[in-house]
Amino acid sequence: MKAKSVSIKDINRNQIYKLLRQNESLSKQDIAYQLQLSLPTVTQNLNLLLEQNLIANTGTIGNTGGRKARAYSCVSNAKAAIGLDITRHQITIVAVDLSGNVIQIKRKNEPFERTDEYFRLLGMMVQETVKDLELEPSKILGVGIAVPGLITEDHQTVFYGKILDFTGETLRQFAKYIPYPSILINDANAAGISEMWVRPEMTNAFYISLSTNIGGAVYIDKQVYTGENQKSGEIGHITIVPDGFPCYCGQMGCLEAYCSASLLADAGNGSLEIFFNQVKEGKADKLKIWDQYLWYLSIAINNIRMLFDCDIILGGYVGAFMDEYIDTLKKLVSLRNTFEHRADFLLTCNYKTEAIAAGAALPFIKEFIDQI
Repeated sequence: MKAKSVSIKDINRNQIYKLLRQNESLSKQDIAYQLQLSLPTVTQNLNLLLEQNLIANTGTIGNTGGRKARAYSCVSNAKAAIGLDITRHQITIVAVDLSGNVIQIKRKNEPFERTDEYFRLLGMMVQETVKDLELEPSKILGVGIAVPGLITEDHQTVFYGKILDFTGETLRQFAKYIPYPSILINDANAAGISEMWVRPEMTNAFYISLSTNIGGAVYIDKQVYTGENQKSGEIGHITIVPDGFPCYCGQMGCLEAYCSASLLADAGNGSLEIFFNQVKEGKADKLKIWDQYLWYLSIAINNIRMLFDCDIILGGYVGAFMDEYIDTLKKLVSLRNTFEHRADFLLTCNYKTEAIAAGAALPFIKEFIDQI
């Protein structure tokens, strides 16, 4: 990102816009009082935001000296960003507005291929989404492309992509037919961004993606901590059982080998929903598998808590089912914890689906809002 000279005027305008985002509507007087700014300053900045169609007059509010004050609100659909979630067999595409709301979702069953035809399809899906939303191209801030691989710091290249066998693939190829600013982003980092977005009060957290592959993301001071070599948070490849089950990465005993969502889906005739229904029904063989899953997961969670001492969010395919079992998991984690008798730091995800695709789009929304 280019460095930008920020003036007091810029700061005031940004504060006013962000305050309006946090409230359904506010009067000029409300804004002046809450931000301790003069009415002329507030008026000038509101007029600038109105000219840019980022806010709108939305009626009146209350009474001020016998006169109703004009109300102002943000226009969420003034801009949008698009996110893609690329997996081995499916493409999910979403559009999000300036409030971070998902306003469009599409999925397409399509095996991943490093071919021009596949990348052309991505471009077509983006263009169709923009058309469906009836948005001017100028309103699209950018396209985030989330993939199950490790990405270079400049968001341009996959430097480890064993899952899809696409190590070395570049943004240039992925975005070849996408006529908007684009970035590549790790899928777990993207999902974590979604969770942090809906938890603005949270500063530090560790996000665990419990999907077909196990991923993780570290958030420190509301920012993704990628590590010195862009490899932080790779929770799927910590050793849970020395010399244990083989992992696709070539090592033995990784968490991935014990807590992949596919282990549960395979036990449910290929469906996680079927598996969890059978757990609810009390089927002994499924309960045994689930208890073992939670036991191994509790080891990983306790290790993370000891290292980072922060909240831990459970997401991904399995995380979406975890609400009913979180108390059981908390008890298992508490038994391992040296310093705490309760595991209230353990949270379930807010995004049950589309977390990755939405999170891929949100960096463009955040960047835009920060520069208003």
